[in-house]
Amino acid sequence: MFSSLLFIGFNETILILVVILLLFGVKRMPQIARMLGKGVSEFKKAANDIKQEIEDASESDYRKNKGSDDDNKEKRETK
Repeated sequence: MFSSLLFIGFNETILILVVILLLFGVKRMPQIARMLGKGVSEFKKAANDIKQEIEDASESDYRKNKGSDDDNKEKRETK
């Protein structure tokens, strides 16, 4: 569903803008554009934060598992 929204053409974009213009008027267009811009930037920020948390968690798990593997090797060598 969302992938089809990404591939809209020029004609569809113009039609959407005309409908928005008719519904909200010229005076509210800048305000609507600002609200949409803020929403998109907040969404990108949240997505980047989640991505960073996942990367940090996987990196800490990797270090934790690597450390336990090194301890196991030392125990095997001392036997």
